[in-house]
Amino acid sequence: MKRIFSGVQPTGNLHLGNYLGAIRNFVRLQDDYECIFCVVDMHAITVWQDPKQLIDNTREVAASYLAAGVDPEKHIIFNQSQVSAHAELGWIFNCVSRIGWLNRMTQFKDKAGKNREKASTGLYVYPNLMAADILAYKATHVPVGEDQKQHLELTRDIAIKFNNDFNVDLFPVPEPLIFGAATRIMSLRDGSKKMSKSDPSDYSRITMMDDADTVAKKIKKATSDPHLIPGAEVLDENGKLLDDARKERPEAFNLLSIYAALNDKELVDVLGEFEGRGFADFKKSLTEVAVTKLGPMGSEMKRLMDDKSYVDSVLKQGADRAAKLAEPVMKEVFEAVGFLRP
Repeated sequence: MKRIFSGVQPTGNLHLGNYLGAIRNFVRLQDDYECIFCVVDMHAITVWQDPKQLIDNTREVAASYLAAGVDPEKHIIFNQSQVSAHAELGWIFNCVSRIGWLNRMTQFKDKAGKNREKASTGLYVYPNLMAADILAYKATHVPVGEDQKQHLELTRDIAIKFNNDFNVDLFPVPEPLIFGAATRIMSLRDGSKKMSKSDPSDYSRITMMDDADTVAKKIKKATSDPHLIPGAEVLDENGKLLDDARKERPEAFNLLSIYAALNDKELVDVLGEFEGRGFADFKKSLTEVAVTKLGPMGSEMKRLMDDKSYVDSVLKQGADRAAKLAEPVMKEVFEAVGFLRP
């Protein structure tokens, strides 16, 4: 069976965008792939983290995998720092990767901004660690969004260069798994801004730990507009929302897009269903589907976060299984590089 590696950073307060953009897809991959799902805590510390909060956030991501439906018996759930192969292979890839490759990484430029000289070296080289995450398990496929495509290309370049440098056929060149255009989940208060854990208003986001009552309350208070829901004239020939329409009515199309995503429908079908109706009516339907899909998951996440010993045991067992998979790969790597390992 083909093998997948993917991970989520433990930055806290996971929300609807994290679920629809990544975690829901993890659940859907389980029947067709051997899956390794990681909590990438080593990536998280490329910017400073409060140590106690990092522990809680690590458990939160693991709980989100479990609550969403990932089976920890069939697949592996663990946190990155428990398996030394990530750091070891990451260093080797620091020596294989080229500075010119890293200079082209747009995420570093975005995250470092004007303070580039003060950014951590970890933030600069973390694409090499991401490559190590994937290749330590010889993963064949990686689910990626638009913001990670460039890093997967780097992983492919590193795999090819390592194999060529050391005259081995050791690493596969992993393929991307792209799930089509990701739904852009925006703030429930301001449709021009992405849904974010840093927004001061709790009503700007639906978190993965919100129970059914909280989900319903947040949708009721979500900003919409007084106009009726339009028809398919706001879409282009490919069914994509026209930029002018989104800019003119950002809150309206954010709610419509959330409904479409939760129902696994295309936006054109949602517009056909609700064309000519007002948002007071539409919100009742959105609340119903959101409460049905998200409410039980939020309750299960809360239960899991109260059962720390269970979550920790899942991570520990997953780490043991991951380490066993990575061990023979690292033995091959050390032999190829020429490290003496008596």
